Amino acid sequence: MGKPTITFSKLIDKLQQHYGPPAPPPSTDPLELIICENIAYLASDKRRAEAFATLKQTIGTRPEQILVAPHSALAAIGKAGILPDISAEKLVTIAKIAYEEFDSDLRAVLKKPFPQAKKALKRCPGIGDPGAEKILLFTRSYPVMALDSNGLRVLCRVGFAEEQKGYSATYRLVQGAIQEQLPRDCDSLIRAHQLLRQHGQELCKRSKPRCGECPLSDSCNYSRKS
Repeated sequence: MGKPTITFSKLIDKLQQHYGPPAPPPSTDPLELIICENIAYLASDKRRAEAFATLKQTIGTRPEQILVAPHSALAAIGKAGILPDISAEKLVTIAKIAYEEFDSDLRAVLKKPFPQAKKALKRCPGIGDPGAEKILLFTRSYPVMALDSNGLRVLCRVGFAEEQKGYSATYRLVQGAIQEQLPRDCDSLIRAHQLLRQHGQELCKRSKPRCGECPLSDSCNYSRKS
């Protein structure tokens, strides 16, 4: 696959022209962002948002509130996705970690140096390097270009990097390829993250991508090969 024929900033501008301004992150609180990642396994963004709203309204998102909630109530919320009992267990684990290790407030973690902040966030289930970096971005703690699988796929198909056998290797390769072109402020990086995610979900899908409707098709190596 050849090199990209479009700059990162132009790519993001084209996506915004197509989709309009992106949706904001679901929260700016680190604990709530971790909860969002785990609340409903393999749920759509819409159903995940609905589950999170239900949790806030009926139980609350404080560790003390989750720890005293009946398992059945947490599992009922987790039915927005699959394996609701496991989702409920993850919420309890997150609440225990937050309560016992961080005095119920993860915001102090955000003030740590970048590597230590990432390590602390990764103590929670479902949070690897990409997830930790996304939390640090969404909380505007560090201007890091976090990418989910959708955004990563888009940038690989356009030609910023070849997809590797391991997800982590692909993630780092793409980050390195775009590093010199990135804006330096969190708001611009959040905009890029959200638009890349939306594009990967709606048009640049893993299987049966809708290349005929894609605003990037003229600059996309994948589309030209299809």
